[in-house]
Amino acid sequence: MLKEFLFPLVKYFTPFNIFQYITFRAAYAAVTALLICFLCGPWVIKQLRRLKAGQEIRNDGPESHLVKSGTPTMGGVMILFAIVLSVLLWQDLRNMYTWIMLIAVLGFGAIGFMDDFLKIAHRNSGGLSARMKLLGQFIIATAIAIILYMNKTQYTTLLYIPMFKEAAVDLAVLWIPFAVLLQVGFSNAVNLTDGLDGLATGLVIMAGIAFAVLSYLSGRADYAEYLQIPNLPGAGELAVLCFAYVGAAVGFLWYNAHPAEIMMGDTGSLSLGGVLSVLALLVKKEILLLIIGGVFVMEAASVMIQVAHFKLTKRRVFLMTPIHHHFELKGWSEIKVVVRFWILGGLFLILGLSTLKIQ
Repeated sequence: MLKEFLFPLVKYFTPFNIFQYITFRAAYAAVTALLICFLCGPWVIKQLRRLKAGQEIRNDGPESHLVKSGTPTMGGVMILFAIVLSVLLWQDLRNMYTWIMLIAVLGFGAIGFMDDFLKIAHRNSGGLSARMKLLGQFIIATAIAIILYMNKTQYTTLLYIPMFKEAAVDLAVLWIPFAVLLQVGFSNAVNLTDGLDGLATGLVIMAGIAFAVLSYLSGRADYAEYLQIPNLPGAGELAVLCFAYVGAAVGFLWYNAHPAEIMMGDTGSLSLGGVLSVLALLVKKEILLLIIGGVFVMEAASVMIQVAHFKLTKRRVFLMTPIHHHFELKGWSEIKVVVRFWILGGLFLILGLSTLKIQ
């Protein structure tokens, strides 16, 4: 919005020229989102406490989690507000990518909001049924996939494998179900990871930084040619959203760090996961997402392995899933689990970005 209003006035006031630069707008999108969360945090926490929007803790989880009962949840509303407002202020509103990402943020966020609201209203940890939650996710994911397919470029349906220059395969129309499954799967993976104070928040900060870099490189013809990755005109604008995403998560982490004063709930986790998957689809880094988001994949995989193994053998592989709870029950403190998983997230981030030169 600011670019549309102020950049045309450059002929009267030359400093407005700075609004044409993605790096400038991305930096201030991060600052804007961070300040929104940082400044609104106390008020949001107070209002959620007044509404008795406290987290219900499962009785079958680690005993140390029982002290979290009553901690305000649904803090993802604050994250979403910060991202959306920051994007509207700093991103180019004439860019199609802007509106696709806003659909992803608000669409997946709305499903999470309904789930959190029902948990609060009914005073239990049930919320939406698994079937209804998945149905909502599939509807949003399918809508986004169809929009992208109808506006496809020469790269849209191609699947790239990290460390290989050429596309591995053209999925053609099968790209639509692939895109849907990636969105639903990754939004749920982030949701599963959001079980400890600051864990998911710290990891999405790392992933957001990675995709800010990838988006900017993909949007620059010179860098894309040098790295031999698809050049996607307009994709550089996604860096603005990525930094708004990172700024909002950093601002939220101030209140979500152990001991958490607020939790993001499904409102935040489903939306943040959905955003990462749509970013990966847009910049053609679908497989790379699984490396950069390796901890999220690990968390989701632990649940699938546990369920499958238990159905076959009636025995468990892990003490409890998602896997971060397994390590808690092994005697690790919550802070130790979070920090070590952050370290793993950082390693996955470095590994993912390093593949840009290994091809």
